[in-house]
Formats: sequence, structure tokens, C-alpha cells
Amino acid sequence: MRSSLAPGVWFFRAFSRDSWFRGFILLLTFLIYTCYHMSRKPISVVKSRLHQNCSELIKPINDTHSLNDTTWCSWAPFDKDDYKELLGAVDNAFLVAYAIGMFISGMFGERLPLRYYLSAGMLLSGLFTSLFGLGYFWNIHMLWYFVLIQICNGLVQTTGWPSVVTCVGNWFGKGKRGLIMGVWNSHTSVGNILGSLIAGVWVNQHWGLSFIVPGIITAAVGVLTFLFLIEHPEDVDCTPPQHHGGPDEDQDNAQDPGNGPYSNRESGLETAARCSKEACEEPAAISFLGALRIPGVVEFSLCLLFAKLVSYTFLYWLPLYISNVAHFSAKEAGDLSTLFDVGGIIGGIVAGLISDRTDGRATTCCIMLILAAPMMFLYNYIGQNGITSSIVMLIICGALVNGPYALITTAVSADLGTHKSLQGNAKALSTVTAIIDGTGSIGAALGPLLAGLISPTGWNNVFYMLISADILACLFLCRLVYKEILAWKSSLTRDRGSNLVLTHPR
Repeated sequence: MRSSLAPGVWFFRAFSRDSWFRGFILLLTFLIYTCYHMSRKPISVVKSRLHQNCSELIKPINDTHSLNDTTWCSWAPFDKDDYKELLGAVDNAFLVAYAIGMFISGMFGERLPLRYYLSAGMLLSGLFTSLFGLGYFWNIHMLWYFVLIQICNGLVQTTGWPSVVTCVGNWFGKGKRGLIMGVWNSHTSVGNILGSLIAGVWVNQHWGLSFIVPGIITAAVGVLTFLFLIEHPEDVDCTPPQHHGGPDEDQDNAQDPGNGPYSNRESGLETAARCSKEACEEPAAISFLGALRIPGVVEFSLCLLFAKLVSYTFLYWLPLYISNVAHFSAKEAGDLSTLFDVGGIIGGIVAGLISDRTDGRATTCCIMLILAAPMMFLYNYIGQNGITSSIVMLIICGALVNGPYALITTAVSADLGTHKSLQGNAKALSTVTAIIDGTGSIGAALGPLLAGLISPTGWNNVFYMLISADILACLFLCRLVYKEILAWKSSLTRDRGSNLVLTHPR
């Protein structure tokens, strides 16, 4: 029995058990969202295969195209001069459906078991990703087929983000949330890298496999999710996290023996045990308008709209840009574009670490966005001068563009979803996450669409559009940055006052 154990032994066992389960949940949710992003990436790699320069290739003997046809190797209907607009339409079919579905998905995520909701979403996402690739083997050349598949895939993929953030938020408190989620959020970049590498294996031969293989992997992980995902620490008698820890609260806990780490575990387990025996009234899920009233939700949502516009434009158009400007093959351009995601991993971790140390989420995002604007300008002008400069600039741009995006969609969403104004109602987390990411997804839909419309006028104009969006993202954070600066000043004033009292006691 627990009472027969020495306190130190009991604490060691409890800590080990909690740490093991938290590590497992972090790893499983990391794998889940890696698969979601892995299944989104192949379209950006395959684009340069759907429409390519056929003059450098040898026409097959049994080919029926005329001798003067320069698009014989492209895939209809993307073999016409307006192929960029058609590819942009395919991108937007996914992104618009994703943006619309995200606002609805968060409310479903709070009312349905996350394990069922997430595993069903992964199975369907794997199916629709594979169906896109099967268009190659079924010899489908109708635009509506690819658009319809992307719409369906965009809708089912909205099950992913609110669910995984809610699950991680249930398991991890606020203490080092920025660093933990910064490392965890590298699943986005890892998924993009894996998607690019897998798609690159088959892009020049049977490009349909570039979609089918990620689709099968995603569905397989969906089965693992159904079997092993644990939504709440209380489900396995683990300690629920504290979402509102801070210096003042820590001091109160130290003075009050009833608020220490042991009592937190005891109260959490006793509450879970009591609720298993008698019906406990669960807090009602928060409304959409109620979530919007949480301080900071609107500002971060609008900032993410423009930050995600920039990030997803790179996600969907970077391989084609590299192929057109640097004249690399489809596989080489896809492989090189993964360096942008390598930078994104670094940027997400650095942003989380700095924001934890400074307690300034908005300021960290704003500074990185300010630095990203000139770096994107330099990449466009000197990034293709050589392979070394291209590698360095891609990593730097990836870190500065994806760092704020990663921080807002993870630690910021979890902070706001467990805000003290909610008085412990954890059911707001999924809705808040969906609102922030859903608003960001509107930008994710606009970015590739604008890139498809603007790129025929020159890639320089695309980068001017991205820089403008980056500046707008900064502007929406100005009020929150000002509040954080005032909070730092107030904290410094209190610290100086405390030091004076200690130095000159009465």
C-alpha cells in the first residue's frame, strides 16, 4: 500500500511513472502530427513533375504526342500555360477546406473522445492522400478529381491539431511549456522533411507512390493511436499538471503545506477516484464567443494568419521556386527545400526556450518576425548564388519564419486555453487551439493562392508579398508586446524594492 512506503520512495516511484507516461504521450503525439504533415508535403515536390521542361527528355517511341509538343512529359490538366493557377487551385482546395473545418473541429474535439476522433481522422487522411496518388495509376486527368480529394483531405486533417495540442496540454503544465512544445513542435518540420524525402524517391518515375506511401504510413499510425493514446493523466492514475504555476504561487505553496507537490498528486488522484465512484459534474465546453474573449486570443490569431501565410507559401512553393530559379531537378529541389524545415526545428526550439526564460511569448514572436523580413529579401537576391549561400539562407529563413508560427500554435495556444480567467475549465483548450490555428489556416490558404497568381509576374513580387505579410504579423502583436514590457518593468521595480529592504532592514 502507498502508506507503507517511505515518502522518498513513494515520490521516486510516482515521479518515474509520471515521467514515463508523459514521455510516451509526447512521443506518440509527435509521431501523429509528423504523419499529418508528411502527407501534406508530397504535392509541393510533385508539382515540378506535373509540369516540367520536356525538351531535355527523350520522348518514348510509342508516344502519341506530336513532334512539336513541348509538354508531352507533363501530366494533364497541368500541361497548359496556366499550370501555376491550376496547381494553386489544388493547394487552395485543401487549405480553404482546412481553414473552414478547423473552426468546427475544435468544438467537436471537446465533445468527443480524442482517441476516437484522432484515430478516425488519421485513417481518413491516409485514405484521401492515397487516393490522390492513385490518380496516377488510374490515369485520371480531370482537375475536379484532384480538387475534390484535396477538399476531403483538408476537412479530415482538421482533426489533428486541436486534438494533439489538447492532449499535450492535458499532460504538461506551464512551467517549461515553451521549451517542451518547441522541441515537440519540430514534428511539423520532421514531417515536411520525411514527406519531401519519401516523395523524392518516386517523383521522377511513378509519382503516385509519392502520395500512396505516406498515406499508408498515416493510416497505420492511426491504428496505433486508437490502441495506445491516453487523453488524461487521471486515466492512468498520474499527477495532473499545474497550469498556472508562477513565483507567487510557488511561494504560497511553500508556505502552505496543503498545497505542496504531494497534496497536488493526492488531490488529483482522490478527485479521479471520487469521480469514478459518483457522478461528477464536468465543466461545460466553452462557446466560440467565450473563447474569443480570452485576453490575447484575437491578437495571436491575427498574427498567426499572416505568419502562417508566409510559412505555407514556402511549404507549397519552395521546391518549384528552387527548380525554376536554380534549375535543379524535381528531386534535388525537393531535397534542398528540406533545409527550410531544418531551420524551422531550430527556430521552434529557440523561440520556446527564450519565451520560457523571459515570459514574453509576444515579444519573442515579434523580434523573430522583424528579423525574418530582411532575411527573406536577402534569400531571394543572394540565396541562389551558390549552394553554400542557399543552404545557409534557407536554414536562417526557416528558423525565423517558423519559430513564431511554432510558438503561437503550441505554447501560446496551450497558455490561452488554460488561462486563469477560465477558472480551471480545461475544456476550452481544444476550442482556443482551433480558433487560433483556424484563423492561421486562412492565411495558409491565401499564401499559396497569392503565390500562384503573382508568380507569373516574377518571383520578386512573391517575396515582396511575403515580406509585407510578415510586417503585418508584427503589427498585430504590438499591444501584447507593450503589456509584456510593462510587466517586466513592474517586476524589476519589485525586485529592486525587495533588494533595498534586504540591504537596509529597519
